[in-house]
Amino acid sequence: MEFEVKKRKILDVMDAHKLAVISTVAFDKPEAALIGFKHTDNLELMFGTFVSFRKYNNIKNNPHVAFVIGWQDSKTVQYEGRAEELKGGELEEYKEKYLNKFPSARKYLTNSEERFFKVTPSWIRYTSLADQPEEVIEIKF
Repeated sequence: MEFEVKKRKILDVMDAHKLAVISTVAFDKPEAALIGFKHTDNLELMFGTFVSFRKYNNIKNNPHVAFVIGWQDSKTVQYEGRAEELKGGELEEYKEKYLNKFPSARKYLTNSEERFFKVTPSWIRYTSLADQPEEVIEIKF
């Protein structure tokens, strides 16, 4: 299956959801949280968080993160990648994309603790249990 077809299946799941579970790692234990996310057409993810939240410090110490997106219609995307805190012009560009999906998040912009991250994928698995036979697609970057 060609890359663009695989990518479209993944994007369809991402398009259908606003929430994902993110996993980060502290020094001695995992942490998971439900977050709002936005994606780009090149499969990057972005999200906001506060510096006082556990995931912020976890990511600053270990930028490798994992996500689970989707669960309805028996389709899901597992996603691993590297998170980087956005700054400068890139921050403004990605923040606007995120706020277009979550306009209610504008109220957090005045909070000095708010930070935004971009995640670049290293591995993605799409699974559809709705298809017969079941369909599993993996992409490594």
